[in-house]
Amino acid sequence: MHQQALYWIVTLLNTRSIPFQICGGLAARGYGASRALNDIDLFVPGEHFQTVVADGDAHISKPAGHYCEEGWDLTYVQFVHSGVKIEVGSTDQPRIFDARRQRWIPLSIDLRRSVTVTLLGLELPLMMKEDLVSYKSALSRPVDLEDLRAMQGQAG
Repeated sequence: MHQQALYWIVTLLNTRSIPFQICGGLAARGYGASRALNDIDLFVPGEHFQTVVADGDAHISKPAGHYCEEGWDLTYVQFVHSGVKIEVGSTDQPRIFDARRQRWIPLSIDLRRSVTVTLLGLELPLMMKEDLVSYKSALSRPVDLEDLRAMQGQAG
């Protein structure tokens, strides 16, 4: 199911030549994590966000908007394809809640800072390991801590 959902969103993005970056649990898999995926998370440039929303309209399960929830403060849209949630965030000023410092901090998303890895049969631009470790460490949710433990000692 995740492979079908991933193929759908990657095809949508590649058809429009929209750059993107995989983050979250799928990116963690590229660095050694193996837990079951909850969803597929990625970022696109803010100037392409509405195009993604419009092109994926038939699969929207949570409307595009600015949300502040679960340690995230950002603009995103949620799709469901093949029974899998796909969350596409805009690179326009996302923030995360730093659990250690108990405050909101900017999340810098630089799509040029990616590494290409083959996952679920597709070549994907993943968030750099150090960037992923940094944001997962700040969030420190149980799922993030699990990913961090699994990524320890892995190449990246």
